[in-house]
Order: sequence, then structure tokens, then C-alpha cells
Amino acid sequence: METCEVLIVGGGPAGSSCGWKLARHGVDCRLLDAQSFPRTKLCAGWITPEVVRDLEIDIDAYPHRFLTFDGLYIGLLGLQFRLDGVQHSIRRYEFDDWLLSRSGVAVETHNVRDIRKDGSWYVIDDRYRARYLVGAGGTKCPVYRNLFRAANPRAKELQTVTLEQEFPYEYRDGACHLWFFERGFPGYSWYVPKAKGYLNVGIGGMASRLKFRGEDIWSHWEHLVQRLKRQGMLHDGGLEPRGYSYYLRSDVRVGRVDNAFIVGDSAGLATRDLCEGIGPAVRSGLMAADAILTGADYVLDTLPRFTSDNGLVRRGLEFMFIERERKRLARLDPAAVP
Repeated sequence: METCEVLIVGGGPAGSSCGWKLARHGVDCRLLDAQSFPRTKLCAGWITPEVVRDLEIDIDAYPHRFLTFDGLYIGLLGLQFRLDGVQHSIRRYEFDDWLLSRSGVAVETHNVRDIRKDGSWYVIDDRYRARYLVGAGGTKCPVYRNLFRAANPRAKELQTVTLEQEFPYEYRDGACHLWFFERGFPGYSWYVPKAKGYLNVGIGGMASRLKFRGEDIWSHWEHLVQRLKRQGMLHDGGLEPRGYSYYLRSDVRVGRVDNAFIVGDSAGLATRDLCEGIGPAVRSGLMAADAILTGADYVLDTLPRFTSDNGLVRRGLEFMFIERERKRLARLDPAAVP
């Protein structure tokens, strides 16, 4: 059986950030991921300046596509405005692989299935064992499933379902656009250019609201595509989007059980306004590493719940995404909503 001090399950930004910090302090780490890198990762792929600072990224030395915006263009309930502030876009295919390679952590391709405790050790599939375990495997993380689901159940009203596609494209509009609640859609859509001729377009909506209405997210995807075509932002051509699911930020009751941690989308940390997940993933991975290194408390509720500095945007989007749906669910079943 292979033994290490810390075993990290999941090689995205949360897992690689945790491993990067631990490895810099000489901790014996190993990281497992079900996929080999580089791998396709569905994600709009925009990152904040805080991510750049937290990961100490030298933008000039970053070897892959990196595009900087000096603001976001927001469409909200028919209103159009610009939200000032520097943001960046990357391709997750490149970014995640670069972070993982930079981390200095030994990486193995392995699909984790069974996790059990054996004294002070965590045993994975009777093949690996470690004193510390970090779950960074996203929404379907096996560490969450095995050790945290009962203690930290996810709020169903915060589940988001998405469709998106990233593809080579010579775009004419090099700005980043977000549209919220168009045509009554309980969610948002995006247009995110990437450097050197790539584009990501997608749509994400609150799953419980769509189900309640009996709506199909595919009709909203088609509305987005037709809008982009009308505005000259997308040419004719067949797109074949794929889907995934994640959770917006709730009160994270338990982020640590004994010497096991959950980070990033495993804990459901995407912000409650702009639905941004990479920043909270990175910060939580670094926090878990700090807890292992120094014995510091690991309290995920200390993480920022919002991306925007604009209070009106924060309150408005949080209400539309979360509070309105919680009120509806509370009317149907008061015991179901905390």
C-alpha cells in the first residue's frame, strides 16, 4: 500500500493550490484524479485578480492564453451597464494542467471509489493511505460523498445546471458579457473571449426553479445562441454544448471531519452574485493546506460570499438567485429550508 502524509483527491485549482502550498513546505503529498491532464474542463474560465495574487502568478511569464478585461458588461432585467474592475480569462484545459505541473506534487490517474478510516489513517481503495485527506473532486467528489454528505447536506435550491461550449473562434467583440434573468430565465448566460482565438459561451440556471416551471434549459440555450447571432457575436454553425452541475454558496456547516477536508466545488463555494467558483476554490485549497501545516482553524464561512464590490449588484443577484427560491420552497415545505 502506498503511503503519504496528505492525499488530495481532485486536480483542479482547489486541489493543485492545496498541494502547491504543502509541497513548498516539504510535506509528502500525493494527488489523485480520475482523468489525466491536460483534460477538458467545462467552465467559463474567467478569474479574478485575487486568484492571480493568491497563486502568485506572474502574468507575463504565464505560458498559455491569458486575456485581461477592464470591466464586465452586464445585462440585468433589461438594463445594460458596465461593471468596472479588472478580470481575466484563461482556458481551463491549459490553466489546470499548468497549476498542477507547477505544484510539484506527485500525480496519479485513479478513480477513487472507497474511503475508510483505519485508526489515524485514511485508506483509499485498499491502495493508498494517508494521515490527511483533502476532497477537491468537485460536485461529485468521493470524499464529500463518503465523509461529509450527512454532516454537510447541500441545499437543493442552490443547485445550478449548465450548458456550455468552448471552441476556436475569431470573435469580433473582445469584451466579457454576462446576462442575468433574460426572458424570465432563473439564471445567467455568458460570452467569454479567450486569448488567441478561443471563445466560451454558456448558460446556467437554478435547477429547482426550472423543474418547478417544467422548463427545459435547452430552450434557453437556443435563445442565447440566436441572440448572439443577431448581435453579430456568433456566426452560424452547429454547436454541441455539454452540461454539468454545481452549487452556489450556502452556510457550510462542516468543512473538516477529523483530518479530512473538503475544498472548492466539493463544498459548494461558488459566489452568490456572479456565480464565480475558481477564486473560492483556490482560497479554500490554501486554507486547508494552512490548517494541515499550522493547525489553524478551517472555517469555510470566513470565505467571501460575493465577487462584486458593488453592493446593489450583490444584493440584487443574491435575491434573484437564492432568496426568492428559498421563499417559494418555504411556502411549499417550511421544514425543507433552513
